[in-house]
Amino acid sequence: MRGTTLTPIQRRRLRNFRRNRRGFWSLWIFLALFGLALVAELIANDKPLMLSYKGDLYFPVVEYIAEEEFGGFMPTEADYRDPFIRDEIEANGWILWPPIRFSYDTINYNLDVPSPAPPSAVNWLGTDDQGRDVAARVIYGFRISVLFGLTLTILSCIVGVIVGALQGYYGGKVDLLGQRFIEVWSGLPVLYLLIILSSIVQPNFWWLLGIMLLFSWMGLVDVVRAEFLRARNFEYVKAARALGLDNRKIMFRHILPNAMVATLTFLPFILTGAITGLTSLDFLGFGLPSGSPSLGELIAQGKANLHAPWLGISAFVSLSIMLTLLVFVGEAVRDAFDPRKN
Repeated sequence: MRGTTLTPIQRRRLRNFRRNRRGFWSLWIFLALFGLALVAELIANDKPLMLSYKGDLYFPVVEYIAEEEFGGFMPTEADYRDPFIRDEIEANGWILWPPIRFSYDTINYNLDVPSPAPPSAVNWLGTDDQGRDVAARVIYGFRISVLFGLTLTILSCIVGVIVGALQGYYGGKVDLLGQRFIEVWSGLPVLYLLIILSSIVQPNFWWLLGIMLLFSWMGLVDVVRAEFLRARNFEYVKAARALGLDNRKIMFRHILPNAMVATLTFLPFILTGAITGLTSLDFLGFGLPSGSPSLGELIAQGKANLHAPWLGISAFVSLSIMLTLLVFVGEAVRDAFDPRKN
């Protein structure tokens, strides 16, 4: 099987990316953190990863097990934090817990002090004002923030590239009308619209994604439009037209690869903007539903509980690390596609 051979330009870009050590290592650190967040259920969960009871193996983290299986009386799912169930299992086998024995919505009813409780051996980063483990909420909140940002970035890139390509390639009235529409559309107060709509419907992940997508795609239009306006009169484009290629193939097979160079350098910064946008909405109370793991909601709790500094510090450090890594990666990508760096 033939291996994939990189072109000289691709090798130069990869070499420039690696030379930016700060961005190169930031990428690996971010991927490692994101990989751990993707398996958050194996790190922070109120269900055991695996247990043995009377010689049988169970995997509660991925399967439903009724309380009756462990000597209880209810057909509902077993509460593994219940002392009776826990003692029964440990008397007839063993339990393997995740490092953090709380999920993002698990309330610790055995606190020695009122909530929010400070960091301890049980709750590594303390609890919030509802008794939920802060470390678990940070891990789950990190995951949902990155997934939201990645999804919004990919969809915004698709819409922005298509609109910018159409405007730049056809020009004339298409470009003129498109620019006037973007000027009007970008002038709408996004935050006010979200506040109004949130009073009508209950916001959730997909609802917020759709609303923010309506406005986030405009950031790439100008870049792609400029590249298509510049490239549409190049000799290879004229030759493709003379050979009878249709406009769609010329746009997306010949011009788009050149336009994607400038587009890719913007993606890490669009991702950071999407994450901060979701965090801001959660902080104001117009984001994800109440109870969802959210870094913005954790910041709001820190603001409301100034006597519990671990709440604001945990959210601040998490966001700072995430956004700093992404900015460093964006700088490395920009250097990789910079033709002046050899």
